Amino acid sequence: MSTKQNLEENSEFVPQFDKNGLITAIAQDSRTGQVLMVAYMNHQALDATIQSGYATYFSRSRQKLWKKGEESGHRQKVEQILVDCDQDCLIIKVTVDAGQCHVGYQSCFYRALVRVGAVREPPIQLEFIAKKVYDPEEAYRK
Repeated sequence: MSTKQNLEENSEFVPQFDKNGLITAIAQDSRTGQVLMVAYMNHQALDATIQSGYATYFSRSRQKLWKKGEESGHRQKVEQILVDCDQDCLIIKVTVDAGQCHVGYQSCFYRALVRVGAVREPPIQLEFIAKKVYDPEEAYRK
C-alpha cells in the first residue's frame, strides 16, 4: 500500500501538519452544526486539546498557544474530533455557551457575499446575516 492509501484507509492517526507545523482546525457547534470559526493547531495545541477536552489553538499572529476562551470565558468543550481523508484538516465539534467570534457574534461567519450589480460585475458587498450575541468590550475587559 502507498503512504497515501495508509493515510486514507488506516485507523492510525497521523496528522499532516503543513511546512509551518500547522493543521487547519474548523470549530463546529456539535448541537446545531453551525461552523463557528477556522483556526490552526500545531502539535502542542492538538495534544493540549486532546488531553484537556477543551480547544487550544496556535495563534499565527502572536506565535503562541491560545486556549479558546482564556480571555473572554467563551470556551469550547470538545465533543468529537473529525479528521479528513488525507489527515490535513480537522473538524472540532464543540459545545459552547456563548458567542465564539471576538467581534461579538455566535460564529465568525456572520456576513455573506451579495451581488449589487449584474452577474459577474462588481461590486460585490457583504451583508450581515447575524446579530451580535454578546458585547466584546465586556467579555474582554476581564
